[in-house]
Amino acid sequence: MRSQLLAAEDSLQPLTPNIAPLKMAFEAQEKQFARAFSIIREAITQRAFPGAALAVTREGALIASQGFGRFTYAAAAPEVEAGTPYDLASLTKVLATTAIAMLLYERGKLALEEPLAKTLPEFVTLAPHHQQEARRAVTIRMLLAHASGLPAYEKLFEFATTRGDLIRAATTTPLRASPGTRAEYSDIGFILLGELLATKTDMPLDVFARAEVYRPLGMAHTVFSPAPDLKPHIPPTEDDRRFRNRVIQGEVNDENAFVMRGVAGHAGLFAPATDVARFAECILRGGAPILHAETVKLFMRCEPSPAGTSRALGWDTPSRPESSSGRWFSSLSVGHLGFTGASLWIDPARRLSVTLLTNRTWPDRSSQLIREVRPQVHDAIIEALEGNL
Repeated sequence: MRSQLLAAEDSLQPLTPNIAPLKMAFEAQEKQFARAFSIIREAITQRAFPGAALAVTREGALIASQGFGRFTYAAAAPEVEAGTPYDLASLTKVLATTAIAMLLYERGKLALEEPLAKTLPEFVTLAPHHQQEARRAVTIRMLLAHASGLPAYEKLFEFATTRGDLIRAATTTPLRASPGTRAEYSDIGFILLGELLATKTDMPLDVFARAEVYRPLGMAHTVFSPAPDLKPHIPPTEDDRRFRNRVIQGEVNDENAFVMRGVAGHAGLFAPATDVARFAECILRGGAPILHAETVKLFMRCEPSPAGTSRALGWDTPSRPESSSGRWFSSLSVGHLGFTGASLWIDPARRLSVTLLTNRTWPDRSSQLIREVRPQVHDAIIEALEGNL
């Protein structure tokens, strides 16, 4: 069962006949990426995270596919394999919510300048009177670009006990800034965006994403709310002593998404690095076979406002001088991070993608060493491919 679910080769098999499979070209990876692999192994020794899975694609080929370390720091814990699924945390924002937004935009069912309140009128009607005018100005573009004025994060799970309660709490969360004036990464905004998309498709996010994104791309092991028999094969993210009072394994780490039963616009997705690599290749192919190149370019373009933002539509771009993508990813690159230790960076100028999945939140959320590890790994990969830059 485990080998069937987790083998990297299996996770790359297309589910439909019109998808060009990734070429397997990672036979020399240990030599070619020796420094990058060494950085990851040393990070495990330093307890940045107990394990990791790496997938690197270039020009349509999978050139690195490797697991490192174990599920936990225990010597008897299972080893991480190349196809081990991880909690993607906020990579859900691009692999699910942004992907669906691109599809609906392309099909004429989503207008970027459309107010959120057109589909979710309660965003205005349930708000205090003094905020209603500002809330009418919040658009889908602002939500995608994290410029809505909504706060970054709220512990809604502390008082919301059902999915409906939490959505209502997100809907009534006060603005912290005037819409369009400040870029502030917002889980709350993507919770609402996810609900808007589900309303427009008349379908839960997980069902629509599976049918319209993951199945066409051959992402066979990308799921919300993993089945019980899959959970033991997913590295645990945390020994939660604050909210659930148990080890979190095979269920979403994010508490707000947990109250939403594991399906949310901001978090909840699980996948192996090799499935994320398939999604990255879709973007590098200009969206084929599910999107048109013009749509992908539009969503990947850094927004002109608010001033100083590094955000594109759903995506982030390399922020200078310090970025998790390191020094060498081009200005055309897009990427995203996940709280549990996930990351994806895509460089269309190099036709390159790097997926690094970890459970850096094990056994708790205190370690921040991954902030040093990510840019080092990305730099080492590009330097291995291109020599001295």
